[in-house]
Amino acid sequence: MKKLINAVDSVEEQMVLGLVKSAPHKLRKLDDGNIIVRAVKKEGKVALISGGGSGHEPAHGGFVGEGMLDCAVAGAVFTSPTPDKIFAGIQSVATDKGVLCIVKNYTGDVMNFEMAIDMAKDEDIEADYVVVNDDVAVKDSLYTTGRRGVAGTVLVHKIAGAKAEEGASLAEVKAVAEKVIANVRTMGMAMSPCTIPAAGKPGFELGENEVEIGIGIHGEPGTQREKIGSADETAKKLLDKVLADLDFKGHEVVVMVNGMGATPLMELYIINNFVQDYLKEQGVKVYDTMVGNYMTSIEMAGFSLTLLRLDDEMKALYDAKADTLALKR
Repeated sequence: MKKLINAVDSVEEQMVLGLVKSAPHKLRKLDDGNIIVRAVKKEGKVALISGGGSGHEPAHGGFVGEGMLDCAVAGAVFTSPTPDKIFAGIQSVATDKGVLCIVKNYTGDVMNFEMAIDMAKDEDIEADYVVVNDDVAVKDSLYTTGRRGVAGTVLVHKIAGAKAEEGASLAEVKAVAEKVIANVRTMGMAMSPCTIPAAGKPGFELGENEVEIGIGIHGEPGTQREKIGSADETAKKLLDKVLADLDFKGHEVVVMVNGMGATPLMELYIINNFVQDYLKEQGVKVYDTMVGNYMTSIEMAGFSLTLLRLDDEMKALYDAKADTLALKR
């Protein structure tokens, strides 16, 4: 295993410390656990918290800041944070307007966030949650009942975070988060696996000219393995699955071309070149495009494509100010 780490058992904590130290005026780490919060607590507005296993950076700590999250809780690599750590995060950012948890649809994440919310309610903290399930690749996976939550989660953070900054109620922030979830779809692929430090070996194997279509962000199996095609052929395959799942024709959309960790920006831009032309051919109007690493899988090579179908409210919230390490508007 060739990785720039110090010790397997310190990977997550040292990663979080390094992230916080890169922006100490914006972020701080709680003393107990790998929990990142805003350096200055937001008051009088709904607080947003998200999280999950480490290894998806910049998600989720990179999205803590004005206009997005108030807290991100990091578990071990590809492992849900425990309920007590999530609860500690909720306690640290809770306001009199309540707390909304944004959870990716993985069984461990959902169960642990639900337990933490129950703990919060026992302490008279108003808390609720939404579950993101934007992956169109498979109905059920090794880690989920129903569709997986993947890169579209970042757009839920952005739009729900903007709604919270406006001073909306918990019910209103939850409603707009659910609207984003209903209108966002993602499909991904991998060209090479990643290695979890504690495992010390790749999570799966692919042949020299083989790719996996429909991969999850933890290396879960996709829909098929096949010989690698061109960038345009691969992007079309993913886009066709997304476009078949929801009617995007005639609508304005946000496009996210998301790298899985090891894919060069050169290749992501080549993919985006095709995506823009193909969507225009299909009668889909691109309002804005995000290209880069937003929801990664350590050093996996591959990418995912996300489309968010907009309405006027979501468009205005998407355009609202955000000031985080990984996303600024």
